[in-house]
Formats: sequence, structure tokens, C-alpha cells
Amino acid sequence: MLNITLPDGTVRVFQNPVTILEIAESIGAGLAKATLAGEIDGQLYDACETLYDHVTLRIITAKDAEGVHIIRHSCAHLIGHAIKQLMPTSKMGIGPVIEDGFYYDIETEVPLTTEDLQSLESTMKSLIASHYHIIKKWTPFEEARNIFIARNEPYKVEILDNIQPTPEKVGLYYHEEYIDMCLGPHVPNTRFLKYFKLTRVAGAYWRGDSRNKMLTRVYGTAWGDKSSLALYLHQIEESSKRDHRKLGKQLNLFHLQEEAAGQVFWHPKGWTLYLLIEDYIRRKQKKYGYQEIKTPQLVDHILWEKSGHADKFSDSMFNVFSEEKHAVIKPMNCPCHIQIFNQRIVSYRELPFRLAEFGSCHRNESSGSLHGIMRIKGFTQDDAHIFVSESQIQAEVASFIEMLHEVYQDFGFDLNQLLYKLSTRPEDRVGSDDIWDKAEQALAFALDEQKVKWEYLPGEGAFYGPKIEFSLKDSLGRVWQCGTIQADFSMPGRLDAKYIDEKGDRQVPVMLHRAVLGSFERFIGILIEHYEGRFPLWLSPNQAVILTITQHQADYAYEIEKKCKQANLRVLLDTKNEKIGYKIRQYTLEKIPYLLIIGNKEMENNQVSVRTLSGEDKSTYDVDDFIHQLCIEAQ
Repeated sequence: MLNITLPDGTVRVFQNPVTILEIAESIGAGLAKATLAGEIDGQLYDACETLYDHVTLRIITAKDAEGVHIIRHSCAHLIGHAIKQLMPTSKMGIGPVIEDGFYYDIETEVPLTTEDLQSLESTMKSLIASHYHIIKKWTPFEEARNIFIARNEPYKVEILDNIQPTPEKVGLYYHEEYIDMCLGPHVPNTRFLKYFKLTRVAGAYWRGDSRNKMLTRVYGTAWGDKSSLALYLHQIEESSKRDHRKLGKQLNLFHLQEEAAGQVFWHPKGWTLYLLIEDYIRRKQKKYGYQEIKTPQLVDHILWEKSGHADKFSDSMFNVFSEEKHAVIKPMNCPCHIQIFNQRIVSYRELPFRLAEFGSCHRNESSGSLHGIMRIKGFTQDDAHIFVSESQIQAEVASFIEMLHEVYQDFGFDLNQLLYKLSTRPEDRVGSDDIWDKAEQALAFALDEQKVKWEYLPGEGAFYGPKIEFSLKDSLGRVWQCGTIQADFSMPGRLDAKYIDEKGDRQVPVMLHRAVLGSFERFIGILIEHYEGRFPLWLSPNQAVILTITQHQADYAYEIEKKCKQANLRVLLDTKNEKIGYKIRQYTLEKIPYLLIIGNKEMENNQVSVRTLSGEDKSTYDVDDFIHQLCIEAQ
């Protein structure tokens, strides 16, 4: 007698051992048809798994997140089946699931190209349409190894040889004539795999080691239903159109080049955008009581040893050796801010003591991790450090969250979609458990006081303290982690920071590390993609362009330009002797919010014809009236 308990508490009784699929069949034909796998005690099993003991079972279908994961992993195996039919001499590497998809690393005689994806995808669709069953067999280790030797699959053999300790059996999956190996689970039939798309190919060294052979990596995505796949592909298409690297070039904002890898060359328009954001943050920080400072770029290695950064981040530091001294190009700002705090005796009456810096930092990121201006080696943080007593933590965190909300809302993000996460102590850390308990409890209490939904990220804190991470969603629903506030009970003491308390005694302050944007470069990349380069008027590097129809209107156009600049509007003037249609197209591509068009009629009546970036003709306006409206909108 075998009792199987279902999630709703009902119990189904079986006389003999039974598979997960058979249990689903006993519940109903519809569920059996949808069954991908089962979950027992948090572990997933294939639908063909036979159960011998009393267990609690959850049936997994394509509607479950686990089901989509299984579909993606099975699609990776399907690439193997299809590629072997098209290129029988290919050798298969690994095919894991990644965020929103999967990939497979393959050695082929001729590297695959994007053009090859269509035939590969067609072959996969034919295999799916055959609705063949995928069979799992637990196979003795040596037998499995010999199977892959016979099939000339050296990468599979290498994987087996590196498994420690050597397992008694290996899970082999049979896709008709194709065999792959995996712990699983996988779908029981290819009919579950029809909602997929191959997306791109790339080169990848075997095991990520440049000393190994370069393989072809085929990427794809897969989903549990047609609408989810369509939505994702639409988002990918939109993401491609919004790629900050492409728009940065198109809009003449910045460029990157190998001679300064991981660092940004800001063009005039891009630097205007940068300074607009910097000025905005400077005003916001002044409102919330921060004092702005500037600290050195080159700092003796000793300071980083004392702070603990040298032990944790030595591989990410740029080191400089001069006159028998070892210095570091600043990778972060916190130790330097403590040096300013330490220069005089601070009273408890001065706490919270807020120091802010637009701190330029450099980190030795690997070339493979660089991504446009989102991930670079040289960047600037809107960094600040707040020295507080323990009793002031909650109020200061609340004040920071209030400021962060104002900033994100002003930049056009939906606060209702803001995500809050509390990252707790990592294994590799400084400070006692008592200190970490205090810090984590203080941040958790501060979040609770804000009455927001939040979740834990265990083990994801900084080495010196826990942190709250704030992630925003852009116009495509993509999540970006930007803001953070971290409670640090350790570093101030390591660097001898003290303040005088009410009794005249010296006390070590708590230091709150905080940033709203994160880095300017990354945040600008996010803004470019969020707005698709169509910035709101207050952020647009050029807010309007004045266009003449003929040279006859040039003097009048200069007068309008002068008035706009006197009103602190950022305008361009184009009096070139070119067709007005060409000019409109040029500045529409540059995504300038307003096109002010001047002909003889406008000149005679002291007016401008206004056209918006969306192509809407806003009729004609008196020049002074329109400038006034523009100033109000740009606030």
C-alpha cells in the first residue's frame, strides 16, 4: 500500500509502486497530458520516476516556473539531436539553462553562423512535430562512458572523468538515435517544446578557458505557451531598438574604443546629459543635508589594507608603484570619506554627518564582463556616507528612501513597481555575528517602518555589512538594481572613526553607505533604453532646434535663438540652405523634442511653427509665448 499526498492535502492510495505520470493519470486525463515532472521534498523528478514510499507530490506543468525551466533544458538537448542530424561529426559540449533561455556549446568542422540558425530551427521543429518520447535510463558509469567514447563525444567523456566522487550510475536521455546525459528532469515528449526560438550564435572557449578550443555557442529561448514566447520576442526586439550602445552612437552621446577599454568618451551632447543629472542630484543632496566633498584618486595601499578592501578586492584594484611606494587607483570612496570625518572631533550633535561625492572609481573588470556603459572599468558614483549613532539608523534610512523615491519619480520610473531586497551576511565577511545581527535587524526594521513589501537575499551583503537594494523597472518591464543603502558597523572602527557622545565619551559611529543612481554611466545607459533616446524635455541635451526654410529667415532665426538662450533653453540653429523636409528628418532622428520651423509667414507675424518629435504639428505660436511654455515644461 502506497499513500501519495497531494498539495491540497488529499491522499491517493496505490497498491503497487507507481510513476509520477501514472499518479497524474489517476487524477485526470487533462493533468496527465500536461505533466512534465514532479516535485518531492523540493527536488524535481522525471515523470517516469517510480515511487516506492509514502511522499508528498506536486505535479509540475508548463504553467509552473519549474516547468518552464525543464522545457528550456530539454530544448538544449533538442539542439543536440538536430545538430547531429545536420552535422553528424559535431561534438557536443554542455547545454545549460540561463535566464530566459538556454544554450549549447558545440564543436563543428565549420563554425555555425547566424544564417545556419534557420535550418537548425527547422530541423528542431520537425523533431518536435514527430512527438517522440524522451526516454531516461540510469546507466552504470563505465557503460555510459563507453557509450560516449563509441559516439566520439570527447567533451562528454571529459565531463564524466571530472565528476568526483564517481557516481555508480549516470542519467542518459535517449532522443531517438541521439543520446545526451543529465541529472534531469526533462520533458517526457517533444510536444512540450514547440514554443521556442533560436536567437544567436557566439564563440565560447571550452570551460571558459582561452587555452582550450573555441566552440560555437547556440543561444535560444523557450516558454510554456505561445503568448509568453511572443511577448518575450517582442521585448527582445524592443530591447535591440533601445540598445544604449546603438543609440549612444546614433544620438552622438558617447563612444568607446580599445585604447581606453571600459572607459567612456563623452561627446558634447552626452556630457550635457551627464551634467544635467549631476546638477539635479547635487540639488537633491543639498535639500537632504549632504555636504559635498572630493577625495584623491591615488591612495596608499595601506589604507585599503586597514579598511579590509585589499583582502576582498585585490584582483579588482589597479595598482601603481612609484618611489618604492604601493598605491591604488581608488576603486571605491568609503575609506577616503572616513579620513575627512577623522580630521576633527565630531560631536553627537552633528550626527547624522552626511558626506557626498561624485566619486570617480576604477575597477579592473575582465574584458569579457564589459557591456557598453553599463559595465565599465572607470565610472562615477553618486556616493555618500552618513555617520550616525545606532539610534539614528531607522530615521536616516527612512530619509534616504524618501529621497530615492523623489529621484526615481522625477526620472520617470513607476514607484509602484520598485523592488526592495535586504541582502544579508555573506560567508566571507568582517565583523562579529553580534554586529551583523544588529545591522540586519536595523535595516529590516527600517523597511518594515516604510510599510513596503520586501524580501531577503541571503548571503548577498557586502563584506562589511548588510544592504538594502532598490531595483526599478523600465518601460519594457526589465529590472535594474540601482540604489542601495548599507549599514556598516565595522569599517569605521577599523579606520579609527570616533565621535563624542552626550557623556563626553568617544564612540564609534555606524556608517551608512548609500547611492541612488549607482553609477552615472550605468544609470544613463538605463535612461537611454528606458526612453529609447526620447528624453523628457528637462533631460534632453538639445530641447529644440530652429529650422529656416530659406536663407531669407536667417536673421529672424538668430533673434529667436538669442531669446531661447536668455531663457536658459538648450537650442540649436540650422540655417543651412537645404530642403526643410531633409532638416526635419535629420533632427527627428536625433530625437530633439521640438522643431521650430520658420518661413516668411512666421517671420512677418513674429511666430514659429512648432512640430513635436512624434510628428504632431502644434500649429503656430507667438515666439515669446512659446518660449514661456517651453520654460514651464522644462522645469
